[in-house]
Amino acid sequence: MRIAAAAYPLTWFDRLADYEAKITAWVTEAAANGADLLVFPEYAAMELASLGGKAVAADKEAAFHEVARHRPASDRLHASLAERHGLVILGASGPVFDADLHADRPVNRATLYGPTGTLGHQDKVMMTRVEREAWNVAPGHGLTLFETHIGKIGISICYDSEFPLLAHRLAEAGCEILLAPSATRALEGFTRVRIGAMARALENQMIAVHAPLVGPANWCAGMGDYTGRASVYGPPDRGFPPEGILAEGALGQPGWTYADVSLSLVAEVRRDGGVLNLAHWPEQACGAEKLQIVRAGGQSG
Repeated sequence: MRIAAAAYPLTWFDRLADYEAKITAWVTEAAANGADLLVFPEYAAMELASLGGKAVAADKEAAFHEVARHRPASDRLHASLAERHGLVILGASGPVFDADLHADRPVNRATLYGPTGTLGHQDKVMMTRVEREAWNVAPGHGLTLFETHIGKIGISICYDSEFPLLAHRLAEAGCEILLAPSATRALEGFTRVRIGAMARALENQMIAVHAPLVGPANWCAGMGDYTGRASVYGPPDRGFPPEGILAEGALGQPGWTYADVSLSLVAEVRRDGGVLNLAHWPEQACGAEKLQIVRAGGQSG
């Protein structure tokens, strides 16, 4: 299959039709290049805040509610495009107010669409300090494995990708492709997610897809100037590039990055790779049962 990871810039819109035209153009371009799976970044849905005008976009709470208000229209658009082109699309994540989870605070939700319609969603589990302390975004509960016609897909939104147990739980359930949409302003933030996604690909012997926000969005409350490069990673093992990078775009450059991926290679390295990280994972517990501390002077305890 061919995977397309977006390095995506936020745009100011005066009309919903302009947003629809932008998303349609992006999806159409990827489809024309033979993509089967498209991945948009974390918090890229915040560009919908512009539809409320400058005052709404400049107010964090008002912006969250404006973005959430347009979620049904965004769902319909992405589901229609996925059906039209026969694709699987991870839409941009953004705030959703779900009364079944939290009374008055949003979750950060990414929705997956396929040729048959909306497949489901994944809420971000681990909140960053900004989400906890400044935005008060609520954490999601639980993980979802999507068994699609192109493979078994899991989602680790940005900071989630830096915590190995989340992706490993998905891998235990059969996940072959991990989607890691991100929104990072500083290079060090992007690097943390990049290293996390690469590590998840290594230890779970899977494909990891990193799709970042890029460029300025200072007109929207809480947003800023974003950096990153779209990339697709695999385990550095037989049949894969030795550095584990299947494809990567230029730093800060908007556009799609494409990678051709074989899930039969994922199955093969899990079965008979140079290393068997996924199969050997439980043995860590045995190695960590006993901890010895050696102190200066030769004493131990």
